[in-house]
Formats: sequence, structure tokens, C-alpha cells
Amino acid sequence: MAAHLSYGRVNLNVLREAVRRELREFLDKCAGSKAIVWDEYLTGPFGLIAQYSLLKEHEVEKMFTLKGSRLPAADVKNIIFFVRPRLELMDIIAENVLSEDRRGPARDFHILFVPRRSLLCEQRLKDLGVLGSFIHREEYSLDLIPFDGDLLSMESEGAFKECYLESDQTSLYHAAKGLMTLQALYGTIPQIFGKGECARQVANMMIRMKREFTGSQNSIFPVFDNLLLLDRNVDLLSPLATQLTYEGLIDEIYGIQNSYVKLPPEKFAPKKQGDGGKDLPTEAKKLQLNSAEELYAEIRDKNFNAVGSVLSKKAKVISAAFEERHNAKTVGEIKQFVSQLPHMQAARGSLANHTSIAELIKDVTTSEDFFDKLTVEQEFMSGIDTDKVNSYIEDCIAQKHPLIKVLRLVCLQSVCNSGLKQKVLDYYKREILQTYGYEHILTLHNLEKAGLLKPQTGGRNNYPTIRKTLRLWMDDVNEQNPTDISYVYSGYAPLSVRLAQLLSRPGWRSIEEVLRILPGPHFEERQPLPTGLQKKRQPGENRVTLIFFLGGVTFAEIAALRFLSQLEDGGSRASRVGRCRPRPPSTCCSFCESCWPSCSSATRCSSGRCCWPVGPPTSWC
Repeated sequence: MAAHLSYGRVNLNVLREAVRRELREFLDKCAGSKAIVWDEYLTGPFGLIAQYSLLKEHEVEKMFTLKGSRLPAADVKNIIFFVRPRLELMDIIAENVLSEDRRGPARDFHILFVPRRSLLCEQRLKDLGVLGSFIHREEYSLDLIPFDGDLLSMESEGAFKECYLESDQTSLYHAAKGLMTLQALYGTIPQIFGKGECARQVANMMIRMKREFTGSQNSIFPVFDNLLLLDRNVDLLSPLATQLTYEGLIDEIYGIQNSYVKLPPEKFAPKKQGDGGKDLPTEAKKLQLNSAEELYAEIRDKNFNAVGSVLSKKAKVISAAFEERHNAKTVGEIKQFVSQLPHMQAARGSLANHTSIAELIKDVTTSEDFFDKLTVEQEFMSGIDTDKVNSYIEDCIAQKHPLIKVLRLVCLQSVCNSGLKQKVLDYYKREILQTYGYEHILTLHNLEKAGLLKPQTGGRNNYPTIRKTLRLWMDDVNEQNPTDISYVYSGYAPLSVRLAQLLSRPGWRSIEEVLRILPGPHFEERQPLPTGLQKKRQPGENRVTLIFFLGGVTFAEIAALRFLSQLEDGGSRASRVGRCRPRPPSTCCSFCESCWPSCSSATRCSSGRCCWPVGPPTSWC
């Protein structure tokens, strides 16, 4: 059991065990020795719910990555394909099956679609002449994956693009199914709030699904009090700005995938005298980042400027603990010290890793270019010079800085000005196309279609009204001991999190004007509970709210939600759930035809009198 998943108010091990049980049941249907052929994208998410030890218990002897041509030799009875329902993958599977048939002896083939079966994919297998080779063709509903004690993610790589560019509701259906699964395990959620068109569609799907299963009454006492559904396009500013929390900067610079990060190996090489830097490791250092690591849980949500002092204090504490060995005189004292040694050594290793990571990040954040970029971002977010061509962006284009960096800045300016003046927009487009190539005409078109880059219509900029009403910009931010969520961006308070905060107290009626300006409808739905399951709340009792981001959420937003949850709990441990993707660059990058990165729906949940969230995507428990 993953202990860190049960620390919060909502025990996410219940969900993890449910999906593991479903996986075991499928494997047991395929009697005999097995080899699993993985769609490479699924290996990360599956690694969070089922390690190799579990698979080995069910006679899995070999594992291969899905590739064209012949599979590696394996003396097994069953070959199982774990794949997403993608037509291009069906062509590869057919090639694998046909090559195995020619090789002999006969094998039993099975296919498991994640998260849904697809008639189109099965028809493609039929057209290729291999559909009849599969004994079992089933689906595995891996809709929400527990990432941490307060974090769930759908890991839907194309959710934002599908929702806002292609008008494809597939990811919304999966979101609704995932939320229904949560309600089956944790009880019906009495109140559903939402903002945005996609949020409205997900709520409608949930209501319809519940109506279709009226015969089975949910008798589980509700764990969640509220569900808040938020469209990513309600707040496009937060994923465009540079995150300034420790975890957020790790993701900005190196990218966090399935709770793992790959880092330059040279910083982690053991230092030996006389080596002169020879034989440095060449393979990237891979680290898992979650609350199971005590130090990481303490520093991940802090502004990076506050991390150094924490690491310094931790180093002194660990050093003092090791010095205690000199004071151990009796056998009992020595035995007690030895018993604590493994924990102390793990703490020292953790400190060394995060000191190295902090040094890597500092090399970036102390650069002149990082400072200039951050200055421009903060000027835009505070409403300064958003209506004219920015000289720093001009310089970045002229020096051919990475296109994603340029697009993020231009889109950020557009969002902070409710669109760009036509002549400013035309100038940026012309400069980008002439510098980076005319193939990016489609990139710019996609950004416009998704609302990230657009001309200003009507001549009115609504952002100042939104900024002032929701207090999105704070001039005086205490990064060391914050009192407001704006610390996660050193001045900017994420709009999405501010909406969650105001929903809790005093309620959205106080901001009706702003809600009408923001895209999409806002709504409230109530789901009736049987008499015996209705909770009588005691004065001062905390609530738990599940927040589901449709289209992704950043690590900075998750940090802000955790902060609010702790604030409501008076500093006590909060319960949450959620997860973050798209990573900040992804929002723009997913519209470049040359690179389609991930962009996931996520949830996050928190406890507190106000009730924060449970996610990336996002998205407490």
C-alpha cells in the first residue's frame, strides 16, 4: 500500500486499490505465463498503480515496448497488448501479431484498451485480418490516477487541444466517468458548482449517468461536500506565467512526468578527490517527487526564494543528529542511535538531492534573461504597457529565442489586454513568421482559435476590472511567510484559485459581474442524498471540496490551493487531491503542429472551512 496516499482527509488508497483489483482480475483471465506489450505512454501512469512485483505475482514474465516489426522472443503462453485506442497503434499491433503467427508456436493474444474500447480500432484490426486472433478484447477504466495524498490526474495528453481546438468531447466524457467512479467509492457529492462551457457539459453528463443508474442507490456516506468544475479557458493567464514555487520551477525547467523528473547527472555524481571530473555519469538522474519524501513535502509549495533557508536549517538539524553519536555512552543509547540511522541517512540523501536541484534552478533564476522575462510578465499582469509592442519580445524574436518562450509572452500580453490591437497583433505575427518560418501560420491560427491570441474587439479591456475585483495583483508579497496565494507567482494570485476561494466565502454572488465577463456559464447543481446520509455539520467543522480542472492545472495553482487549505485549517495538515498538467509551456506548445505535448485534465481536493480542491492536468483529499 502507498502510505502517502492515505495521509489526507480522503484516503486515495481506496481508489488505487480499486483500479489494482480490476487489473488483477483481467490478468487472471489470461491463464498461464504472460508477456505484456506496452503502449509506451501508458508505462508512466501504470507505474503509479502497479509495480512489477504485482504483475509478477500474476505470471507476467516479460514486458516489451510496442514497436513495429517482430516482438522479442519470449517463451510465454499469453501476449497482452496494453494500449490507448489509437488507430496508428492498431497498425503496429497487427504487424506484431502477424509476425508472431509466422514464427510459431501458437500464442494466445489479448488486448486491453485504456481507458475505453474503440469500435473504430477494432474495425481497423478486422480490416488488417487480426481481430479474430484476440481471445480477450476489453477496456480498463484508468480515468483518475492517484499521484499523491491530495492529487489525482487523468494524464490526458491532449485534453486542452481536444476541448478548445477540435471541439472533441472525449476527454470530457472520461472526466465525467472518472467523477462517477469517485462517487461510487466515496459517496455522492451533494453540491456541484461550475464555471465554463466544458464544466457545464461534464455536469450534464454526470447527471445523465446518474439517471441511467437509478436502480442502484449509493449508500456510502459522502466524503466530499462540494465539487467545483473549472474550465481551463476561464483562466488562461496562470499557465502562461512563470511558476515561482520550488515544484513549479522544477516543472518549468526540467518537466515533471508522472511524478518523476529527469535531471542533469553531473550535479549528483559522488565527489571523489583526485578524479579531476573524470568518468562523470552520462545517464540522467531520475527522481520521484511526492509527499512520501518528508523534505520535498515541506518545500515543494514554497516560493523558491524561501527554499534556501529551509535547506540550511535542515542541514544543521541533520548534522546535529549525527553528532549525537558521540554522546551515546551506554549500550541502550548506542542501540537507539543505530535504530535511527536509516532514517537519518535517508534524510541526508534527500537533503543532498534537493540541494543539488536548488543549485540547478538557481543557475537559471539568477540569469539576466530570466529576470528580464519575469519583469515583463509581471508588468503585463499588473496592467503596465499591455497595449503596445513590447521591446523585450521584439528582442527575443530578433535573437531567435525558443518559439515557445515568445508565444507564451505574446499570449500573456494578449490575455492581460483582452486581446491585442490589430496593428500590434499583425506586427507580432509578421515578425514570428519571418523569423521562425511560415509553417507556423497554422500555429498562430490554432492559438487564435483557442482564445490564447486574439485581436481586441469593441476597444474595451476587461482585465483591469477582473484584476481589481478579484485582487489578482498584490504589490507587497511576503515570499518567506506568505499571507496570500499571490506568493506562488510573486505578485499574481491565480484567477482559478481566487474563484475557488471566493466560492467558499463569501460565495459567487459577490462577484456576479466578473463571472459574466469570464467565458462560459456558471452554475450550481444539487444531488439529493437519502435521509440517512445527510450530514449535520457541527460549528467550525471543516468541509472537503473536490476541484476538477478541465484542460489542466499548474503546480503553482496546486500550491496555492494547498496554502488556502492550510490557512483554513489554522496551519494543520490539509487534505487535498489534484494534479497538474498542462505544464506551463504546454498550453502554447500543444498548438504547434511540430510538437504536441501533454495537456491533462486534473483534479485537486482540499479540506478546510472553505473547501479547496481535490487532481492535472490538473487537480483535496
